[in-house]
Amino acid sequence: MNEIAAEGLQTSDIDILFDQIMTDYGQDILQLTYSYVVNTAIAEDLTQEIFVKCYHSLPKFEGRSSVKTWLWRIAINHCKDYLKSWHHRKVLLTYEKVPEAVSSYDTVERAVIRSEEDKNLIKAVLELPVKYREPIYLHYFEELSIKEIAMLTGIKKNTVKTRIRRATAMLKDSLGGS
Repeated sequence: MNEIAAEGLQTSDIDILFDQIMTDYGQDILQLTYSYVVNTAIAEDLTQEIFVKCYHSLPKFEGRSSVKTWLWRIAINHCKDYLKSWHHRKVLLTYEKVPEAVSSYDTVERAVIRSEEDKNLIKAVLELPVKYREPIYLHYFEELSIKEIAMLTGIKKNTVKTRIRRATAMLKDSLGGS
């Protein structure tokens, strides 16, 4: 799907391509939006809005980047716009329970300990200011390179590195690490 140019495609082809994009990236986009807003309902709404934007923009997609990069750019910009919006600034958001997954191979004790550590880490990451949360999430949870993060966010590579370093120090402090 990386080498697709949607220009000149028929509506039925665009619909098929859009279905594939939603299948391939729907969960990733939902997780990305959640990392910005820390609220499942709002993340789901934003994800839906992002895919509406994607569908309307798909006929103009030229294939100069991968579909994933293009979609993530739309998603990141949409999330940042939301965070700047009146609604976000005036409506009080609350934290909700983060879903957890437990492997059937773990003992119950290890699963509980790991689950608690994971919850604490996720909570600490989500409490970081967005400018630090964004590169940490993209680098460690989505495994993007510094270069990819810089391209997606529109900030310089050295700034990305600095923010990751500062965010890591903030996380160590908040989690009591050395």
